[in-house]
Amino acid sequence: MSFKEVKTDELLFNPFTKIGKEWMLITAGNEDKFNTMTASWGGVGIMWGKNVVTTYLRPQRYTKEFVDSNELFTISFYDEAYRKALNICGSVSGREGDKVKQAGLTPYFVEGTAAFEEADMIFICKKQYHGEMVPENFIEKENDKKWYPNKDYHAMYISEIIKVLVKE
Repeated sequence: MSFKEVKTDELLFNPFTKIGKEWMLITAGNEDKFNTMTASWGGVGIMWGKNVVTTYLRPQRYTKEFVDSNELFTISFYDEAYRKALNICGSVSGREGDKVKQAGLTPYFVEGTAAFEEADMIFICKKQYHGEMVPENFIEKENDKKWYPNKDYHAMYISEIIKVLVKE
């Protein structure tokens, strides 16, 4: 599988569809050890004069350990043919087994981090900011009740998109 680099200003996609409906994989680690998880919360935009992606990870997610301990990670997007793989990566923990193999994905190592050959598009991301969500900052208290009954608040990461790769 081969990818080519494109500039972020050449991207044409709807982030609400791409992230919220089609989902994405957040992957961190290296050739020795990595993990991935499915996500459907996030955003893209401009912060501090940089093209950024915002991701959210709950504390119990195994992938969070890899994101926290590495400077870079990837966000990758897939066509509908990989919906089953994304479901597996969102429901099976990498702590207990090889969910990448179970999902039928092929690791692709780039810039010292991991992604997958089956991706249509890969963002290589460099962490810029990390913050923990806290209950006292909810203005709309219903969001706290609805999304955090177990009080397992997300950590937010704002990361610079340092490279975009698309399938050739």
